[in-house]
Amino acid sequence: MEKIYLKDEKETRGIGYRLGKLLNKGNVVCLIGDLGAGKTTITKSIANALDVHDYITSPTFTIVNEYEGRLPLYHFDVYRISSSEEMYEIGFEEYIYGQGVCIIEWANLIEDILPDNYLKVELNYKEEGREMILTPFGSEYEKIVEELLK
Repeated sequence: MEKIYLKDEKETRGIGYRLGKLLNKGNVVCLIGDLGAGKTTITKSIANALDVHDYITSPTFTIVNEYEGRLPLYHFDVYRISSSEEMYEIGFEEYIYGQGVCIIEWANLIEDILPDNYLKVELNYKEEGREMILTPFGSEYEKIVEELLK
């Protein structure tokens, strides 16, 4: 687990972009934390790094948005999911084990069905900025965090 202090939105966008440059096919990034703490900002920056040119919005009511870039981006917002079973109904496994990058906002609500390997990114208000806590699950994600912190 690594902690990073982000003093403003510019730093949040910057680290999201750098993270996006490190992601590969099949990577899963799980975003949790305070409401309004920057989960969608991180997602937009990752999308930018993946050469996604569409306008990124949080898929609060549609559950998942798909975007094309150098890799497909599957952006989930599971805030309104009432059970993990609902995720299977929308083809969750096809996305998670697919050809793109998955970003899951509010991933703590579906922890029971997350893959064994993923990167957990927690964003919380801290002083005037945000604290980002990176917890890698699996050696690939440990390397991503190591590179991100350089």
